[in-house]
Amino acid sequence: MIDTNEREWEASPLPGVWRKPLEREAAEHGRTTSVVRFDPGSCFPEHAHPLGEEILVLEGVFSDEYGDYETGTYLRNPPGSRHTPFSKQGCVLLVKLDQFDAEDTESVRIETHKAAWMPGESGLEMMPLHDFDHENVALMKWSANTRFLPHRHFGGEEVYVLKGTLEDEYGHYPAGTWIRSPHNSEHCPYVEDEAVIWIKKGHLLP
Repeated sequence: MIDTNEREWEASPLPGVWRKPLEREAAEHGRTTSVVRFDPGSCFPEHAHPLGEEILVLEGVFSDEYGDYETGTYLRNPPGSRHTPFSKQGCVLLVKLDQFDAEDTESVRIETHKAAWMPGESGLEMMPLHDFDHENVALMKWSANTRFLPHRHFGGEEVYVLKGTLEDEYGHYPAGTWIRSPHNSEHCPYVEDEAVIWIKKGHLLP
C-alpha cells in the first residue's frame, strides 16, 4: 500500500516529466507502475511498448499524435505499439508498462466521464474498462455507508483510489492511494462517504 500523496516527485531522464514509482522491475525498462506528471509543454520522444502500456488520466490533458485525452480517459496501447506523447497544459497519469499478455492486442480509448455506470454487487456501480482472459479492469463507485461482502482475491487485486476513502479491517486508504493485494488475499472493504476506485483483478496469479 502506497499513499502517493506522501511521495516526492522524482525527475525522469526527460526535462519536464516527473514520476512517483510504485513498482519497478528495472531502472528504465521492464514491469513498471508509476504516477507520472507532465509539466505544461513537455513531451516524450517516440517510443515503442514491447509489452503494452496502460494509462488512466488523473488530471489535465494527455496527448499523442492520435488524439487528446482528458481527465478520466482510460487508454491501452497494445504490445508493439508506438507513439509520441506530450501535454500542452500539463497532466498527471497512472501508468503501467510491460504488463500485457502478448495476445492482448486490443487498443482501448474510454472517456469514463461520458460512459455509463452499471449496477454491481452489494449496491455498488461498475464501469467495465477491459477484459482479457483472467484480467478484468473497471471503475467502481461506492455510495456513502456501503459495505462490500468479505471476499478473496483469486489472481490478486490492484486498486487506485480516485475519490473518497476506501477502508477495510487493515486500514484506511484516501484518494491517491495505490494498493496491491496478492493472490488469494482476503478482506472486507467499506466506505463511509462516496468513493470511486480504479480496480484491476486476476492479473497477479503466481
